[in-house]
Amino acid sequence: MTRNRVKLAYIENDITRKASYNKRKKSMLKKVNELSTLCGLEACVVIYPSTSNSQLEVWPSTATAYRMISDFKALPAQEESNKTMTQESLIKQRIAKAEEQLKKVRQENRKMELT
Repeated sequence: MTRNRVKLAYIENDITRKASYNKRKKSMLKKVNELSTLCGLEACVVIYPSTSNSQLEVWPSTATAYRMISDFKALPAQEESNKTMTQESLIKQRIAKAEEQLKKVRQENRKMELT
């Protein structure tokens, strides 16, 4: 049994929106915790709530997040750019991968046609 696709739109009902926010926040924090534990990497999450009376939420701690961000910013420009990916570079990477797959499929098709 599969779940229905969730329509991504602003939730008008305050109670439903807050409940959804809390569920998704809990799920996101759990995923980041699992990722950092299983892969042995450092990760942090910073959540800016949309309501003005809510506080900024940081996982695992504010001090750790500041340290991680300052370590990242302290990297030389070359290393920093290697660790970041823009939308454009992601799309270029995917296009290159798709073109390589297309090339392989065309070669296989030619071999099949010749035989």
